[in-house]
Amino acid sequence: MSEITVILASVQKGQPEAAEELLELVYEELRRLAAFRMAQQAPGQTLQPTALVHEAWIKLVGSDKTSFQDRAHFFAAAAEAMRHILIDRARRKLAKRHGGGLERGALEEYELIAPISDQQMLDLHEALDQFAREHPIQAEVVKLRFFVGMTNEEIGQLLAISLSTVKNYWNFSRAWLFREMEGGS
Repeated sequence: MSEITVILASVQKGQPEAAEELLELVYEELRRLAAFRMAQQAPGQTLQPTALVHEAWIKLVGSDKTSFQDRAHFFAAAAEAMRHILIDRARRKLAKRHGGGLERGALEEYELIAPISDQQMLDLHEALDQFAREHPIQAEVVKLRFFVGMTNEEIGQLLAISLSTVKNYWNFSRAWLFREMEGGS
């Protein structure tokens, strides 16, 4: 049993010092994952990686129903929490009272890789929810890679699957999601 798994069991028993100890162990990795995810957001975001980690942490351990089986389950839950935080922010920004999807941008700044728009984020969220019902493990690969920024190697270790399986799941998932988001079947 890993150190994190032991501490997760202590958190479930309600030991307050265990939550602090867990945060110390996972904070840097969560921060790195949040920074990667925030780098994919459109310019002008007000949410910083540290704030994303803190919001996700509150969702993860702020509930009496907190229950994690192991390290993999914890990081999968962290990826899901970060995803929901970003989806909720995208929905708020698309609301009419918040500008109705108008985006601020500087004409002199052009990027080679376009960040995902709020509408694309919502479309992806809906497609990913549908995909997860049919292909739950492949959907986890997408969440961990796209929303958290893990490498194929990290995902393979976390989900206990081979590197080639991660790559196959990623390729399959991307094709399925692109087809779904384009409206074809």
